[in-house]
Amino acid sequence: MAGISVPGIGSNIKTAEIVQSLVAAEKAPKQTQINNQTLKATTSLSSIGKIQAALEAFRGALKTMGTTASFSGLAGTSSDEKVATVTTGNGAAAGNFSLVVESLATASKISTPVFAGGSKTVVNTGAAPTTLTIQQSGKNYGVSIPPDATLQQVRDSINSQYANQGLSANILSDANGSRLVLTSNVTGVGTDLTLSGDSGLEVGTSVITPPANAKYKLDGLPMESTSNTISDAVSGVSIKLLSTSPVPTKPDGTPLPATPITISVTASSSTLKSSVKGFVDTYNALIKAVNAETQVTTNPDGSMTSGALTGDASLRSLLSSVRNELNASSGSGPMKALAQFGVQTDQKTGVLSIDDKKWDAAVLTNAADINSIFTGDTGLLARLTKATDSFAQTKTGVFAARSTSLSDSLNDLKKQQDTLDARMVSLTTSLSAKYNYMDSLVAKLRAQGDSIMTTLNALNNPKSD
Repeated sequence: MAGISVPGIGSNIKTAEIVQSLVAAEKAPKQTQINNQTLKATTSLSSIGKIQAALEAFRGALKTMGTTASFSGLAGTSSDEKVATVTTGNGAAAGNFSLVVESLATASKISTPVFAGGSKTVVNTGAAPTTLTIQQSGKNYGVSIPPDATLQQVRDSINSQYANQGLSANILSDANGSRLVLTSNVTGVGTDLTLSGDSGLEVGTSVITPPANAKYKLDGLPMESTSNTISDAVSGVSIKLLSTSPVPTKPDGTPLPATPITISVTASSSTLKSSVKGFVDTYNALIKAVNAETQVTTNPDGSMTSGALTGDASLRSLLSSVRNELNASSGSGPMKALAQFGVQTDQKTGVLSIDDKKWDAAVLTNAADINSIFTGDTGLLARLTKATDSFAQTKTGVFAARSTSLSDSLNDLKKQQDTLDARMVSLTTSLSAKYNYMDSLVAKLRAQGDSIMTTLNALNNPKSD
């Protein structure tokens, strides 16, 4: 039973407790060292992981902002978003365009013959697998059909293998039976689906919908696109076609020309400010992540508790690199610093904020300078990405190396713990043997003493005749 120790039989000494105390005293210094080092390494590893995640998110946001027209100050609009929507990207310029959508791009859709037995019709009645090959734009997609496979199973096999490649299969049923219908998300002329193989499904296929290009007029010019997302018609502008343009009619029902919609790309101070606000939020997220792991907390008793990475040289270097680029001048306009547009730094926390009054005054006459500050090979986005490269590399970066080192330390501490535990087991066995031997020896001495005393008592008390 736990909590009960049996004294030595010969000595009446609690030898088990003595052994336990001696082992605990021997183990305590090294155990304390291992515990402290393990806690520190584990906490540091967790904090480094959080910094790595924040830095990765920061760099990802910089990349996204660098590949869009975030800082051009331009916004794209459509006068009828049921017909088409618009987004702007790099290279966009202000302008208005008339758009008439005559037809949308369509994908190829084909059907097998009707199977009177429905979706459970066995399409492979042989003893060996057959093959159905789906062909599109020079690519082949093979489907193995095992013996006794049904039409439903063929459909499921196609979808499980090729759904992520844009192919899909469905079964359409009516009173006559079921047919397998194949379609693709690839649109445009030349993307016809065809079937071949030895499954029998390829025989007698029919075309439900042939692939076709989208047809539209931009400023009256007839144009075509293999996709309903048009990214090359207007430089820096992506147009997504959603439906054909409405066609009005005369009172007698005679159709009139389709009603054009207007695609506009215009300067927008609110879009520009939103983009700068997005950068500020992205930057602040990184700074707050660093602050969370380095802050010093004041306890109720007045003592101070440091963060896991307080005073860490790598974090100081990262912050210095980022802040140096943030404060450096860049751009080709008269205003070359974000501070001139009211972007200010909190001296205590390091986070950024925007002074609305200063922003509004600066953007009235110098809005174009924002784009040159942020974009280009020497813009702020590119410089911040380069400044954080050495910290963010997956295998060779500063924080990746720190994580590897801390993980190695934890593995070494685990080995030290195993060694210590094994040594304490050995010490317990050795001390227990020694105390048991001592207890046995005391028992023998007591037995001998008792025997001698019995003899002496017999001599001192002779029996009378």
